[in-house]
Amino acid sequence: MREILTEIYHRDKVLAIAGWMQILLLVVMLCVAPFDSRTVTGLNAWVKPLKFAASIGLYLWTLAWFIAYVPKPRWGVQLIRWGVAIVMTIEMACIVLQAARGTTSHYNVATSFDARMFQTMGIMIVINSLLVLMLLILFFIQRIEIPRAYLWGIRLGLFLFLLAGAEGGIMIANRAHTVGLADGTAGLPLVNWSTRGGDLRIAHALGLHALQLLPLAGYAISLWKRNLSQNRPVAYLMVFALIYVAVAALLFWQAMSGRPLIAFT
Repeated sequence: MREILTEIYHRDKVLAIAGWMQILLLVVMLCVAPFDSRTVTGLNAWVKPLKFAASIGLYLWTLAWFIAYVPKPRWGVQLIRWGVAIVMTIEMACIVLQAARGTTSHYNVATSFDARMFQTMGIMIVINSLLVLMLLILFFIQRIEIPRAYLWGIRLGLFLFLLAGAEGGIMIANRAHTVGLADGTAGLPLVNWSTRGGDLRIAHALGLHALQLLPLAGYAISLWKRNLSQNRPVAYLMVFALIYVAVAALLFWQAMSGRPLIAFT
């Protein structure tokens, strides 16, 4: 793990440091949470920011790993690294501020201040998506000397990440992530996915973390099938990706139908 973190820093210092800032914030919130008895949607006020800090930290480190493969154009790489680092820092600041106020960050338009916070977060996500789209284009138009299955894992991971972000628009339109019930009903331990209604966060999370899982699958297949032709490992990766998309689509359909992943009465 130490070697991986060191490599991430060498690949992109800006995104690596931005990721470490999220981990530092996570540690601080872990220290604060036990002394704060306030709840938001039935959970400790700091549970949601904790999950987001971990997720955003992993996201920043993942992009730091990928961006080293596309050193050109320099202005584009600079735009992506600094843009993503800044917008994710602002996004997390809004989430933490709302938690400190003891209220929700997403879908909250109860006051003009809450609405501005939610609007700011939405703008940051749109900018981040555009920057990821730019990175995806660079991965298609440049010649990158890595195993083809690994390369396609990165490309598909970035693409599914963008699709998952688009699903977030459905949650915004719904003004909630739960379908059939209000947010804050009974949920699974840790993740808090609804056990009584559909929950759009499940497919959303699976899509977002395709950014890590598909490249890992492509890399593993490349090692496993290194003695085969270039096309065979890519074919295996495509099969894995199709299954992954099918599962995510099924989870999305289930949530939109108002049915929980695991039901408890």
